[in-house]
Amino acid sequence: MALALGLSACGEHAGRPANCLADIALPRPAPDHSGLVFVKGGTFAEGAKPVNREEGPPHTVSVGSFWIDRTEVTNAQFARFVDATHYVTMAERPLDPKLYPGLTPEQRAPSSAVFVGADGPVDRSDPGQWWRIVPGADWRHPTGPNSSIEGRETMPVVQIAYADALAYAKWLGRDLPTEAEWEYAARGGLKDARYTWGNEKQDPKKPRANTWQGVFPTVDSGEDGYKASAAWVGCFPPNGYGLYDMAGNVWEWTKDWFKPGLDADYDENPEGPPLNLSYDPEEPGTPKHVIKGGSFLCSDDYCYRYRPSARSPGPNDTGASHIGFRTVLRVK
Repeated sequence: MALALGLSACGEHAGRPANCLADIALPRPAPDHSGLVFVKGGTFAEGAKPVNREEGPPHTVSVGSFWIDRTEVTNAQFARFVDATHYVTMAERPLDPKLYPGLTPEQRAPSSAVFVGADGPVDRSDPGQWWRIVPGADWRHPTGPNSSIEGRETMPVVQIAYADALAYAKWLGRDLPTEAEWEYAARGGLKDARYTWGNEKQDPKKPRANTWQGVFPTVDSGEDGYKASAAWVGCFPPNGYGLYDMAGNVWEWTKDWFKPGLDADYDENPEGPPLNLSYDPEEPGTPKHVIKGGSFLCSDDYCYRYRPSARSPGPNDTGASHIGFRTVLRVK
């Protein structure tokens, strides 16, 4: 399916909210600076005093200069990549029976994780209460085979696995950010701030990010204007570097393998732990990559991971309806 509509043409006639970006460039497969923001390298304190068990302790890190996408990659941008390369995402492929010998053919069919919420109080230690593996869910059909991205070209692409995000980045001559690069960019030049905009909590009358308001996972009041990912990327104020949606909206992939906690030593351009040290306490035998930024599902009473220092393990073999990405181009 081709999405030929250029985002710069999606003005008010396409229903763009007045506060959202009017022009989002469609990048070309060459190492250029289309849609990117330059971030001068420097030294900062990565992490913070842990709020969740996988965070911190803070440590000093330096990163080189790089360019990074001003917004999360959109459906239209990813569609251009697929149209050019005929790439098939992980969620559109059946699972390899050699890697998943205990599953039936039906269980190995193309599928992905979809947030379905809950109708009432649930055991919040069990995410299976509000997530489902849905056959036919993929980037073109984010919540299942009956859903579509038609008319949603300017929303962030989701149901993207790590390999899918990396393939897109390489097509453009770019890469995915390391965790340190991503966090440095998200902080926008602020030192030791709790949020991308400072230390004050969100004002419901002037929201700074697309997050969950209410009791998770049953009630999202939508006070920020959205009960899912925003209709456009770039609908909330940018951070100090001019980057949009570095808090909330959708989680974003980084290159680093995940392990709980950060190393306390000084690092220069760190790339995270090696594969053999990657583990998620919930699934210790399944290596995962770090995702950053939180999503529209992050609530203060449960997840609270839309802070720059927050981090989480992402499932490498599939996507989810709240995980997207952005790319970087490093200065050599």
